[in-house]
Amino acid sequence: MKSLPGPVERLIDHFAKLPGIGPKSAARIVFQLVHAPAEYVSDFADSLVSIKRDIAFCRECHNITDQGTDTCAVCSNPSRDHSEILVVEDILDLFAFERTGSYKGIYHVLGGLISPVEGIGPEQLNIGTLVARVKRLVSDSTVELVIATNPNLEGEATGMYLKEELEGIAGVSITRLARGLPSGADLDYADSTTLERALSGRSGF
Repeated sequence: MKSLPGPVERLIDHFAKLPGIGPKSAARIVFQLVHAPAEYVSDFADSLVSIKRDIAFCRECHNITDQGTDTCAVCSNPSRDHSEILVVEDILDLFAFERTGSYKGIYHVLGGLISPVEGIGPEQLNIGTLVARVKRLVSDSTVELVIATNPNLEGEATGMYLKEELEGIAGVSITRLARGLPSGADLDYADSTTLERALSGRSGF
């Protein structure tokens, strides 16, 4: 005989599969929902469905955007500096830099890092679109490409690959975040001050 009703067990199992949430935390979340008002739970469920139904990816940088919109709020903003591209591993890193409020350029989300151990090569990442984008932008002005991958083995390997792919394009300068970040750290966990210093202190790569 099951100790919990089926819907509760299934929901705990779903939450426990999310990053950073173990079985105990998942159970706490589910029982909080059990006791929450029906209106809140209904809105919560609709929001979960909505992130798959109403969210798309920017054709320029691969950030998330509203369904039916080709470009995200950053890429479509004329006040952003389109001659400066910050290359990040994932969307969480993009949001980490946006929280600082100090970066005024645009982004490119790779969607991961090169990792032969996990079978992830350059062709699985958004590198081809980055190369094409840079070539298009340099026809109008010089472009600075800021490599902002995490300071770990995969991040360094990905950065070196990008440098080899892009350094031969005329009008492109490639820089790297300053070494204010601990080795192996995740950018989305870094505080805003650390990210600002790493960005302002970037150097040639």
